[in-house]
Amino acid sequence: MSTKFDQNKVLWEEAVPGGCHWSGLMRRGTALRLTDLQGAANVSMLLYNAEEKLERYNMPDTLKAQHTAYLTTGNVCYSDMGRVMASIIDDRVGWHDTVCGLSDAELIMKKYGPSDYQSNSNAMYRNAKDGLLVELSKHGLGKRDLVPNINLFSKVIADESGTLSYIEGHSKAGDFIDIRFDMNVLVVLSTAPHPLDLRHQYQPADVLLTAWHAGLATNEDVCVQHCEQNKRGFINTTRFYAS
Repeated sequence: MSTKFDQNKVLWEEAVPGGCHWSGLMRRGTALRLTDLQGAANVSMLLYNAEEKLERYNMPDTLKAQHTAYLTTGNVCYSDMGRVMASIIDDRVGWHDTVCGLSDAELIMKKYGPSDYQSNSNAMYRNAKDGLLVELSKHGLGKRDLVPNINLFSKVIADESGTLSYIEGHSKAGDFIDIRFDMNVLVVLSTAPHPLDLRHQYQPADVLLTAWHAGLATNEDVCVQHCEQNKRGFINTTRFYAS
């Protein structure tokens, strides 16, 4: 079965405004296309096993297993149990940050000035940490369940001294990433700015979510074949669902 995006297999579609947050269940064999609608989007993402939320995305294992510091086509997201939770089957952005974490209320206040619901209503300046905590609370999770996240659409590089630099204009309007879910996964998202975003105005981009039936990975899948460890990770996931 082809895992390429097929408009005829779309299940639902929803836009998440810039600065807002979203969570939902993505079942094994479905996929989610995230599209940057205005350019310079950032999506902070966390992943949890929907049936046992103590199992969740593990950044160190994901990076060391695939010998990388960023994610793109062919890479997968490992859980702390060595299973493949999700895999990137197509990517028009080319680099997604894995190490810079989340914006919080203090950072947003410092960069953009004061803004709250009483003064600005729904136009208030939101931060990623609080947005993710709101979504986590809907599923019985909280602060202790915040783990290192992925920042989709954002690129950050390090120089020889280890100094991190945010790359402006990395994602363009219309760029997208397709993520297939290889387990039943609780997905938690925030579209608030990246913590290293250089812009002086608060203007996070809207992101379109499009879910569709992608099917399960085959032996020839780009993510299975990416490296030997991925083959073992997919075997672990298959055994978890064996009946």
